[in-house]
Amino acid sequence: MEFANTLQARGLSKAAALREASLTRLRPVLMTSAATVFGHLPLVLASGPGAAARNSIGMVLVTGMTVGTVFTLFVVPVFYSLIAARHQPSPSYEDPERNELLTEANGQPLEQTVSAG
Repeated sequence: MEFANTLQARGLSKAAALREASLTRLRPVLMTSAATVFGHLPLVLASGPGAAARNSIGMVLVTGMTVGTVFTLFVVPVFYSLIAARHQPSPSYEDPERNELLTEANGQPLEQTVSAG
C-alpha cells in the first residue's frame, strides 16, 4: 500500500493509484502463493503409514496460504480504498534530481511507466 500512497503523492487519484499498485503486485503474489500451495500438495495427497498427520498439516498449510492470498488480493485493497486518506501531490516529486533516482529497471521514470500502463 506504500506504493499506492507514493502514486497518490505523484498526482494519481486514489482509485487509479490503488489499481496500479494492485496490478503491480498481482503476479508476484500469485506466483509465490501458487508455488507454496503446489509445494505442499504432496502432504495433502500422502498415503500410507502416518498419512493422517501429514494430511492434516498439508491441509492447514494449503488452506492458510489460500485464505491469505485471497485477503491480500481482495480484502486489503477494499479496506485501503475505504480507510486510506487522499494524499495531495507533493512538490518534492517535481524535483528532477529526485525523479532520476525513482526509475525502474528499464530506465524510464516511474511517472512515465504509470501513465503509459
